[in-house]
Amino acid sequence: MKEFSREAEQIMMERFGKDTIISLATAENATPYVRYVNAYYENGSFYIITHALSNKMKHIKANPVVAIAGEWFTAHGRGVSLGYFGKKENCVIAEKLKKVFAEWIDNGHTDFDDENTIILCVQLTEGILFSHGTRYDME
Repeated sequence: MKEFSREAEQIMMERFGKDTIISLATAENATPYVRYVNAYYENGSFYIITHALSNKMKHIKANPVVAIAGEWFTAHGRGVSLGYFGKKENCVIAEKLKKVFAEWIDNGHTDFDDENTIILCVQLTEGILFSHGTRYDME
């Protein structure tokens, strides 16, 4: 797996290790689709709470290659459904996401009793980060 340098990883955590908006692109029949999502970054992956039956998840099921973009950052990755938000295997990341997204998570939009409320993990495969004129590539 490719990784950022320690310095670049620190910048990634400062920028994206909190509730942040990123663009997530998927494709269906060679047509790209892009949308903004709330995401949290940790250890080479972005985590997103979403609905299993959404178009983005249908696209990812058919083709897991995705692209993302954020503040002076662009990358490709592999979209992986971690399954139901409330399942035992997701308890550690789910608790982090509850804290990170605390400002809006209980506003009625997310139904945690619905087993279609899932965690999408975007595992980065390559990326470029810019900070104060310096370019960092995943190596």
